[in-house]
Parts: sequence; C-alpha cells; structure tokens
Amino acid sequence: MKKIFTLVALMAMTLLASAQTKKVSILGDSYSTFQGMNPEGYAPFYPNDKNDVTKVEQTWWSLYIKAMGYELEKNNSWGGTTICNTGYGGMDATKNSFNARYELLGNPDIIFVFGGTNDAWAQSPIGEYKYADWTKDDCKAFRPALACLLVNIQKKYPKAKVYAILNSELREEINESSREVCKHYNVPLIELHDIEKQNGHPSISGMKSICEQLIKAIGK
Repeated sequence: MKKIFTLVALMAMTLLASAQTKKVSILGDSYSTFQGMNPEGYAPFYPNDKNDVTKVEQTWWSLYIKAMGYELEKNNSWGGTTICNTGYGGMDATKNSFNARYELLGNPDIIFVFGGTNDAWAQSPIGEYKYADWTKDDCKAFRPALACLLVNIQKKYPKAKVYAILNSELREEINESSREVCKHYNVPLIELHDIEKQNGHPSISGMKSICEQLIKAIGK
C-alpha cells in the first residue's frame, strides 16, 4: 500500500511539474537566429566565422530557457529584418518584417520581441506615434509599426506574457520610441546594456549577459 501511495505521489508531482513548464516563443532578428533553429528560408547569422558563438546552447534564448526550466515553442527569427516595413536602402520589407511574422509563434506562454536593431541600422523612418487605424503606409515607419505589432500580438496571444527586448547602442530615437510605445501597451521593455559584441552581434559573453539581464528584469 505504501509503495502504491508513493508511486501515485510521484506521478502527481511529475504531472504538476509538466503542467508548470512554460513555453517560450521568440520573434526576432539575427541576434536570435541559429542555423537549423528557425523556419526554412530564413537568414541566420549564427554560427558565423567572425563570432565565437558556435553552439545553439550558447545563444541567449537557449541559456534563458535552460536556466528557467522552460521549453522552446517557436523561434521565429530572421536575420536583417526590421519591425517596420522599410528595410535597408529603403527596400519594401513587407514580406519579412516582424509584422509579417507575428502569427507564426505557436501557442506560447511567454513571448520575447527582440527587434529594433535593424530599424536603427537601416535608418528606417521613425514616423509619428499612432495607436489605432494603421494604414499600409503607416507601417513603413517604426513608431506606428511597433504599436501595430504589439496590439496584434496581444490580440493573437491573449494568455501570453509579452516582453520587448531593446538592444544596446542604438540611436536614441529608437530607444525613446520603444519606451513610449511599450509603456502605452503595458509591455515590459528590457533595455540591454554592456553587451559584448563581435561583428556587431553578441559574443558568448554577450549572450550570457543578455540571459542574466533578462533573469534580473523578469525574476524567476
């Protein structure tokens, strides 16, 4: 009888632990890519011969998920992509922007939106703050595109907790715009600092720092 009780208790504990395991999805750019871990046809940055990150286990998101005991749901990250629909050289980024991919995150409990880097580097238009009734032209600029993205994510995944991550060393227009829009929608914005980079991208040390800063900001 005692053995049966012990077995039932262990099974209950296993089921409880399983039920508490949270699923994480990422909507990102090159900082969150790794060969073979993103949808087919997406452009990954990692691994790269000009950066010491060579294993998926060294990425910020893999480190974070392992540290928290979570599991990966979807990593929808595409190198070189912008949040808005204007990419490098003013090209039309409608097909691969963050706004084009937000519906492909599965069924997550937690969503990390890690973008804005390419909007800054590509000198994409900033635009005006606008919180409803976005047009196609509106979403060519960063501010309205970010607002549209966060609204769409919150509607698509009403049960998920959404966090935005902001890269270090970006131009202040992007930083301040991200703060304002995230505040409007009550989305926590985690502003990174002191991230070591190689070839413009987080190194092993930088990845560890991102993970540590997320844990500090969100808690366990």
